[in-house]
Amino acid sequence: MRIGEIAAVVGLTTRAIRHYHHVGLLPEPERRPNGYRAYSLRDAVLLARVRRLTELGLSLDEVRDVLADDAGRELADVLTELDADLARQEAEIRERRRRLAVLLAAGPGEAEPLSPALAELLAKAPPTDSPTAAKDREHLILLDAAGAGGQEVYAALGPLAADPAVLALYERLDELADAPADDPRIPPLAAELVAAVPDEVFGAIPADGAVVAGFKEALLAEYAPAQAEVVRRVMEAFIERGRG
Repeated sequence: MRIGEIAAVVGLTTRAIRHYHHVGLLPEPERRPNGYRAYSLRDAVLLARVRRLTELGLSLDEVRDVLADDAGRELADVLTELDADLARQEAEIRERRRRLAVLLAAGPGEAEPLSPALAELLAKAPPTDSPTAAKDREHLILLDAAGAGGQEVYAALGPLAADPAVLALYERLDELADAPADDPRIPPLAAELVAAVPDEVFGAIPADGAVVAGFKEALLAEYAPAQAEVVRRVMEAFIERGRG
């Protein structure tokens, strides 16, 4: 293959390929009598791996280290790995299109881009008009979108979400909307909220509580002073039990 042909095959520009030659990432192939470079299938596979690794965010120096580790591998092994990479990409695209189809089929506000595990969890919750319950739902959706949730955590929260008694706790939190941050109802409510959470959930909480950067601060800013104090105490208890 000539440079234009191999560039078209692997989805790179001829300029990029020449740059890889210049920095020593890709060896110069043999040249034909007419002076044109003659690229082989192995060169195409190598360039495909370079493209894949750079798309994943690796620098050219990091790509060089990966390729050095692959030196001497059989071509069939490299091709098999590339095929597996493409299969994973296809599966990811199919899942994204499935979720997009759900959104397109629903009317405005009728669907949200949730993972199947979170959708199953939220379906267990009894209906309520509680503003703080609505906030909890929004926070779970945010964590889910950031990849900070997880099927195990959602499964552990299942019994809690389905428990009608939890609605009473939300209602008590709603009642603190106009209360000061030293309201005497705060400590017992915080303690009951912590006690209601299944032990399995605490193991998934990082030791520093940083589930998503800036999430704690943004979360507390959404609540009235007394409510924020309850939530702060609950979060601190979560972190402490997660360390244990």
